[in-house]
Amino acid sequence: MKIFKDKDMQLLLSNVLRAGTVVSISIVFFGGIVFMLRHGHSISDYRKFNGIPVFVRNPSGIFHGILAFKGQAIIQFGIVLLIATPILRIIFSAIGFVFEKDYMYLGISLLVLGIIFVSMMSGHAG
Repeated sequence: MKIFKDKDMQLLLSNVLRAGTVVSISIVFFGGIVFMLRHGHSISDYRKFNGIPVFVRNPSGIFHGILAFKGQAIIQFGIVLLIATPILRIIFSAIGFVFEKDYMYLGISLLVLGIIFVSMMSGHAG
């Protein structure tokens, strides 16, 4: 008798995806409100391209930007969470395959995680 059924696993995975999406969208929305409250009155100069600020290009900059209550950093954090949500789903799937003793799908899940990790670390993530 299985303690952890397939239906339980599917419910857990759907809840992970749903919660990750709702939380990340809420954070992006909140960051947009903060950004508009702080910068909504400024006029954009479309003749010059500024790109993204330096402080949102790395995790420590995003963290310090959130502590400084910068809207762009909050938005960037929400986007990072949105990107991390399907990766978290693969991790939970792999854990579920361990409980089910389904080693073929565990191997496939770990291979997918490895490909994602290598592509992120090499800079070829998209």
